Amino acid sequence: MDYLEASKMLAVGLTAGVLSGLFGVGGGLVIVPALIILFGFPPSTATGTSLFVILFPTGLLGVLQYWNRGNIRPMAGLWIALGLFLGAFVGARFAQRLPSATMQRLYAIFMLSVAVYFLLVPPRSSTGRAQIEARPVPPEAAGGSSGTHVVH
Repeated sequence: MDYLEASKMLAVGLTAGVLSGLFGVGGGLVIVPALIILFGFPPSTATGTSLFVILFPTGLLGVLQYWNRGNIRPMAGLWIALGLFLGAFVGARFAQRLPSATMQRLYAIFMLSVAVYFLLVPPRSSTGRAQIEARPVPPEAAGGSSGTHVVH
């Protein structure tokens, strides 16, 4: 890999990192399309490479920022992580059996579905369900400080 290509890959990673920190997205919405469009990866290779990136602590510094402000629900995260672990295995096995053209179309349908949802469904009010269910993070779970951390 030459310097220019490595620089482009770094830029994709930085972009995905910023968007991950802002919106919780990165792999499927940023890295996969970038690898396909900018680098000509087949969809299966782009997806596999994105999963490889996620395997390492890509979000560690972002997680620490949210953790320090009490904006993480660890049990919810652990359950989602378990589902992600199992789901990624099933999804990867399924993807390996599909032709690239089918993968590309399925990905486009997924992206369009998300876009249509966000365009047509009104945003929740600030007193929506997520705010009502927010609970303080126990001091011992937030690094042992004596203050109470409340999700905002």
